[in-house]
Amino acid sequence: MYKERIIDQVLNDVTSGFNAVNIVGPKGCGKTTTAKQRAKTIIEFQNEEERENLLMIASTSPIQFLKDPKPILFDEWQDAPKIWGTIRKDCDDHPEDVGSYYLTGSSSAKVDTPHTGTLRIATIRMNPMSLYELGRSNGEVSLRELFADPTSFSGCKSNMKIEDVINAICVGGWPRAIQFGDVHLQQMIAKELFKQTYSVDVSRVDKTNRNPMLAKAILQSYSRNICTLAELKTIYADVKRNFSVSDATISDYIRALSDLYIVEDIDAWCPAIRSKSNLRSGKKRNLVDPSIAVAALGLSPEYFYRDFKTLGFLFESLCIRDLKIYSQPQNGVMSYYHDRYGLEADGVLHLEDGRYALIEFKLGGNEIDKGAEHLCEIERLIETYNEKEKQCPLLKPTLKMVITATEYGYRRDDGVLVIPVGCLKH
Repeated sequence: MYKERIIDQVLNDVTSGFNAVNIVGPKGCGKTTTAKQRAKTIIEFQNEEERENLLMIASTSPIQFLKDPKPILFDEWQDAPKIWGTIRKDCDDHPEDVGSYYLTGSSSAKVDTPHTGTLRIATIRMNPMSLYELGRSNGEVSLRELFADPTSFSGCKSNMKIEDVINAICVGGWPRAIQFGDVHLQQMIAKELFKQTYSVDVSRVDKTNRNPMLAKAILQSYSRNICTLAELKTIYADVKRNFSVSDATISDYIRALSDLYIVEDIDAWCPAIRSKSNLRSGKKRNLVDPSIAVAALGLSPEYFYRDFKTLGFLFESLCIRDLKIYSQPQNGVMSYYHDRYGLEADGVLHLEDGRYALIEFKLGGNEIDKGAEHLCEIERLIETYNEKEKQCPLLKPTLKMVITATEYGYRRDDGVLVIPVGCLKH
């Protein structure tokens, strides 16, 4: 049975204004399954029984496919690239036929199309599943409602214990893992995705032969540095301990892994509250799902009961993944703040209307005070800046949140909301 996804809301909006939508994202996140729920006609170019005939039609007269009942899903459309241009022209000829076409396919095959599809074919990013979509979060706290009325939050209680959080990190948000009852079997999906990425997809993405072991080493280095401000030279030096390669080569591999939607760095937020020289502007290293890092490092859930430091970084990655998903209907963008004085916000979530939240991610309750102090100090710096720059003031944060793996959520006297990740939803 299909589990409704948050992206379904996004697709409802997009397909009311665009004729076609191209759904992109990492392999295994459920792109085709979601699109199939919406299609009346499904054309799968990798269906071995029909593949030869379908590809022949696609190469000689792709317009024939457009006569089928709409909406039409073209799965693995990259195998038949003429489909893109055919759909684009149909969008020009029949602009009123919104929601007619869905394109999905393996992210391991990029195709250069003669036309971009701008204003005709919308591209929507899909992520793995969030804790709420997986049924792990009870959804007592709506991110949308928090932004609409920050005073509405009075408290909550999560059903997730620390072992549940650890298992969620190790298993990840991959839909296929749901069918397994045992966490170690569920973890096999992430392990296989990791293996497929470095051994096959990193070369297939742009048809460039790459060394699988080098790709594996780069992913392992990223995993060791996940949710840190490690500079690229740190990644380079780490990889070069075992491989004699240039910085340019490693950079090329990282680009390919980004094209596969596996590497997903976080940009810095650099407001004018400090001089530019005092702000950290490098990227925070991250992967699309923390389970990829767990697989790359060869770890199991049992390991994290004796290494809470590593668990803390992976917990941050989990929270970032979920916040991206929960805020997607409002075009949310994640960044971070960090200055040379040690003041930081692990996450800054901006919505398309300008509202934003300052966020700290804390695994346990013993660091909540410190995290809340950082958020309040950043807000104070914004207020001080606004007193001096009255003509161009900065918006104050709508929300200040500390997201935790603890059981109880509450509002602090300083206005900071403490919210367990096991209570959040979109």
